[in-house]
Amino acid sequence: MRTVETWTPTVVRAVTQATPTIRLFDLVPEGLSVRGYPLGGHLNVGVMIAGRPDTRSYSIVGADGCYRIAVKRVPDSRGGSQYMWSLGEGARLTVSNARSSFPLDVGYRGYHLIAAGIGITPIYGMALALAARGENLRLAYAARTADELAFADELKAALGARMTAHLSGEGRRLDVEAFLAAVPPGELVMICGPLPMIDAARRAWKAMGRPATDLRFETFGSSGAHAPEPFKVKLPQFDTEIVVQENQSMLDALNAAGYEVISDCRRGECGVCAVNILGVDGEVDHRDVFFSEHQRAENRKMCVCVSRAVGTVSIDAMIRPDPARI
Repeated sequence: MRTVETWTPTVVRAVTQATPTIRLFDLVPEGLSVRGYPLGGHLNVGVMIAGRPDTRSYSIVGADGCYRIAVKRVPDSRGGSQYMWSLGEGARLTVSNARSSFPLDVGYRGYHLIAAGIGITPIYGMALALAARGENLRLAYAARTADELAFADELKAALGARMTAHLSGEGRRLDVEAFLAAVPPGELVMICGPLPMIDAARRAWKAMGRPATDLRFETFGSSGAHAPEPFKVKLPQFDTEIVVQENQSMLDALNAAGYEVISDCRRGECGVCAVNILGVDGEVDHRDVFFSEHQRAENRKMCVCVSRAVGTVSIDAMIRPDPARI
């Protein structure tokens, strides 16, 4: 069922640079007192892409009279980060209510956190909250170089030796399998990072025979096996072919063409937007975390909010065209 959202006008109170590629935006909602946020939570933010209104999700990394969100600038993204980076103090935005699709459960004997790059944003608040409660925890934080470790000083002050930095640019790449092998039974793993890292963690966890419920993950929602490039989507039942641009999601392209697809999370996590694949001339680039690796390999369905293709993919979306839009 689609999550009900309320939208609130906000003003950008401050913009600060966390790393060379990550900016923090303090957003003050009109008529709303902000006193906290759900750990692992995010806001949906109204943005303008190529002159058209759109929506992007950004993790909340603080709440003290305002929501603080982190935005990583990605040159080959769909345009949301470039728009956000164009904003300064006083800019106005509309945001959704705060919610979390990556909640932290209490009651575990220990917590093991893994973050890579911008994946630190939902993990950051968890780490500080667990440390403040005196919980047994450790954090593995991966990045290419030290200047890409956002919030490193605050995390090190709170966690000390329980935080380890893994810098691939210095030959210290994170060994996910070794990290997971050291997790005692009955303890929880929370991981956020690119899809290949999450897939490696899921494979290792399954091979260890560990409960799937003790491994929680959230992906960037945009990482895949191939760099974004234009591709074609065929809808044989309508004798229609749509081109998805490199900075556009398949979901947005279908909706813009008048073929409405139901969606919810827009992060490849809920599976609401999944469509049936009829054929592929090229390759499907599955970028979701809803389907298992086996299901993705079968190529029977794809989540159109994040997944893409190289070449042409034919689908049966179980949709009907909107006569008013085509």
